[in-house]
Amino acid sequence: MNERGVALILVLMVMMTLSALAMSLALMVSTESRITANYRDGLEVRYGAEAALERVLPDLAAEPDPDRVLAGVSVSAFIDGPPGLRRLPDGTFADLHALTSTLNCGRPVCSDDDLNESRDDRPWGTNNPRWRLYGYGPSARLGAGPSIAPGESRFYAVVWVADDQSETDGDPLRDGADDENPGRGRFSLTAHGYGFAGTRRVVEATVAKDGAALRILSWREVR
Repeated sequence: MNERGVALILVLMVMMTLSALAMSLALMVSTESRITANYRDGLEVRYGAEAALERVLPDLAAEPDPDRVLAGVSVSAFIDGPPGLRRLPDGTFADLHALTSTLNCGRPVCSDDDLNESRDDRPWGTNNPRWRLYGYGPSARLGAGPSIAPGESRFYAVVWVADDQSETDGDPLRDGADDENPGRGRFSLTAHGYGFAGTRRVVEATVAKDGAALRILSWREVR
């Protein structure tokens, strides 16, 4: 083989090596961009869930009859219409009724037996919390998110409220009336934030209500 042939083979090998390196670099940049976007979206949705939870607390504090909240009669002013089908920021749809049932019993529709069933995540039987829709809406209604154009939403948040699981009266739709009841005046809240690419974050809180005074007992993100 003459020198020109060898040189051509070397040039081709170098070009192939450079092409492989370029493709690897492009893949790394693309992967890093997706990771960064997912992290950003996760933070945004988590903060959205927290903002929605904070938004409904004054409404819960102002409610004179907390049993109306536990029965689903009284809701927060943070709502975007009657519960039903909603379009999420990533273009998918979710039914608020189905989300509520899934939270309560892990199924799209719950029977009383399902709600009272003792499971690892709901071991209290008749004292199992029965989550009620309390507040829900897009980020635009919270004024949350950077440079949000009219009608644009970066996340959709839903807040549920329930009787605290430490109740012992066997009636999750009424706050305990007995002073000896450890859950009297306590309420559990959970907020779900939904964002782009199926991103979802969950924040839970427990509050104590005494008249119009509301005290936060716990607050955490659920992984």
